[in-house]
Amino acid sequence: MTSAEQQHQTYCVRCGECCQASSPTLQREDVPKVTAGVIPWRDLYTLRPGEPVRDNVRGGLKPLDQELIKLRETGQGACIYYDEEDRACRIYEHRPVQCAAQKCWDDTDFMKVHARPKATRKDLLQDPGLLRLIQAHEERCSIIELESQIKAIQSQGESAVTHVLGMLKFDHDLREMIPERLEIASEETDLILGRPLVRIIERFGLKVAKEADGSFLLTVLEPSEG
Repeated sequence: MTSAEQQHQTYCVRCGECCQASSPTLQREDVPKVTAGVIPWRDLYTLRPGEPVRDNVRGGLKPLDQELIKLRETGQGACIYYDEEDRACRIYEHRPVQCAAQKCWDDTDFMKVHARPKATRKDLLQDPGLLRLIQAHEERCSIIELESQIKAIQSQGESAVTHVLGMLKFDHDLREMIPERLEIASEETDLILGRPLVRIIERFGLKVAKEADGSFLLTVLEPSEG
């Protein structure tokens, strides 16, 4: 839909552009939908402070200053609940409040919702053991600390590289341990721990290869791979 058409529009024509562009961030009002199981843990992931993400409101990339919970996207970037064939939301009656406020012809309601408190893992995950696990992971695998150590590689060399690799290994091993010991589905770890560091580190121009002995090798990400 062109901008000229949007100026004269006053209702949704189900073009699907908003659903295909990205998935919504959960507001605190959405928490009951998760606790009731309408939106299961496996369909969510956490973005942590310091993680470089695309700003869908202002455009461009920016490091997050707060934790966010989002619905997963397809490989093409669309919300996983968008039914392309029917051009409809699969959970329309229980859709997140950001979706309900979305009007491509008028962003007034969306911006009001967007400014309200966002949902966090503490809102969704009530188990004290999981919350302690999250705290331990943040202490060892903070994205802000990861970026700091990456920047220190040029001046500190091997010491900083070792620190980064230790963070990557701890993050990886914890993700392996959670399904085995806590009987939590592996698909739910991206909500509990956020996205894997081996993926996040690519935002900082590096990539990770896992060696046959289980160790990690840190290399520079080529421009064609970004």
